[in-house]
Amino acid sequence: MNINFPLLLVVLTAVTGIIWLIDGRFFRPRRQERYAQSGARKSAEDAADSEDPDQPWLAEVSRSFFPILLVVLVLRSFLVEPFQIPSGSMLPTLEVGDFILVNKFTYGLRLPVAHWEIADFGDPERGDIMVFRYPVEPSVNYIKRVVGVPGDRVAYEGKQLYVNGDPVPSAFVANLGDQDLHHEKLGDDVFSALYAQRQTDPDAEGEWTVPEGHYFVMGDNRDNSRDSRYWGMVPDQHVVGKAFAIWMHWESLTSLPSFHRVGWIQ
Repeated sequence: MNINFPLLLVVLTAVTGIIWLIDGRFFRPRRQERYAQSGARKSAEDAADSEDPDQPWLAEVSRSFFPILLVVLVLRSFLVEPFQIPSGSMLPTLEVGDFILVNKFTYGLRLPVAHWEIADFGDPERGDIMVFRYPVEPSVNYIKRVVGVPGDRVAYEGKQLYVNGDPVPSAFVANLGDQDLHHEKLGDDVFSALYAQRQTDPDAEGEWTVPEGHYFVMGDNRDNSRDSRYWGMVPDQHVVGKAFAIWMHWESLTSLPSFHRVGWIQ
């Protein structure tokens, strides 16, 4: 079951806030007045400073949870959001089970659920590890590395990546069984990439021109990643944020969480 957590968080925050507001504006003063008139307190002013013994459970729950939900909503929507890596398409940079933090304001502020941009702080750059809503199924979040920005010509042939006709610098580091580890450089970012020793899927080779308002993304696990080579470009309105840190690793419920991979993401 795919739960739309941002929508659920917005709804819960709005509902608890409305209930708290209505109760505090209309019903709590009446309860305090009755409480004062009952003789339990000398005056309504004294009662206003006391507990609310007749407060309905729904109003009490809303008053307790609304501030917490509001803080979580603001932090998650506009500052930092946690994600878990579900697949190996970004190996060796990100492993299955890594819990990462994503900066939500690097590229601008967007309203939760509606995804409307309300402030523009910059654009994704080549080399950024970007979280975005999957263009084929926008309810699903994907994470890949930005390879091409608007106007770029991106090509992938013979296990070599090209941007605007220039080969991306790539240096062999080590053989890892059926894969080769390389160090590559995009912009100012130096990172590791994996290339399978088997023949490249013909569908993953070709040349693409990135249109305005779109980005070309690829997984660091080059021959084991479904990315822009297969399903196209990422529209700007689907951008979620920039991944910047690993804060925990927890691969499955049968294992214990660990912190050996905590650190900044390159």
